[in-house]
Amino acid sequence: MKIAPCTPDFKSYLFTLFFCCFLGETFSQSNPVMKLFPEGTKLHGNIPYMQDTLKKHLLDIYLPPNTKEKIPLVIWVHGGGWLSNDKYADMGYMKETIAEIMNQGYALASIDYRFSTQATFPAQMLDCNAAISYLYENASMYGFDTDRFALMGFSAGAHLAAMLGLSHNQQVDEFFLPKSNRDFKFKAVVDFYGPADLTLFPGAIDAKSPEGLLIGAAPLDRPDLAKIASPVSYVDEKDPPFLIIHGEKDDLVSPRQSQLLNSWLQVKGVPTELIVVKGAPHFGVEFDVPEVRAKVMSFLRKHLD
Repeated sequence: MKIAPCTPDFKSYLFTLFFCCFLGETFSQSNPVMKLFPEGTKLHGNIPYMQDTLKKHLLDIYLPPNTKEKIPLVIWVHGGGWLSNDKYADMGYMKETIAEIMNQGYALASIDYRFSTQATFPAQMLDCNAAISYLYENASMYGFDTDRFALMGFSAGAHLAAMLGLSHNQQVDEFFLPKSNRDFKFKAVVDFYGPADLTLFPGAIDAKSPEGLLIGAAPLDRPDLAKIASPVSYVDEKDPPFLIIHGEKDDLVSPRQSQLLNSWLQVKGVPTELIVVKGAPHFGVEFDVPEVRAKVMSFLRKHLD
């Protein structure tokens, strides 16, 4: 009997299957945020969404208990100035919101992406879009409804979430890997204190600032690069609805960033709401209080249910 050689597609399938099983089993017990999720939540941990071995090309999927039908998916993009943290970040101070997302019957996927110190922009967009392509193409495996994807990002992750949501309908080739799936769409974006225009930062004159490291130059020296990496550059009438939340006392990302994005969305007729949390800093439990949480969940229900 002749045994046919493995095709490239079948090899890719075996690679993904091996790593999903091996890495998931190896690391699921060490997941530091699993305790934040309701009892019965199912974890698919450390999935390699790029079919390579880079630690920053992994994602986690959390499925709510007792799911029977196709469910909406909230895609969580962590913050950290594009140069720190991981897919567990921001969850610790948002534990009540996480619990409500799961109790609402939504799945949550948290993705890692390369730091600016590893690769400059648009590497982060390539990674995030590749992760979402994986989630879309494997939706049937996890029970996702591909018509109900939402983005939720924090700080630098909110910048990337906004970039993903705003640029997607423009199909920017530089933001996608060759032959990657682009068929997914976003029903909503939740933006927690994300930068909207890189030239608005006080450090925009400094190439070693977080925003400078992101694009490989001081934003004010290279406004062309800053424009390509700024969410406001991609606002148009076809964008998904936004909920933007910012701390009044944020001294890292000025509330003006969110005010600018909100205004651009309004100018273009995109449904948007800006919430400025009184007295709140750049991040923290102030964003997990009942009043803010109710707004977030109402927004998600409106667009995902």
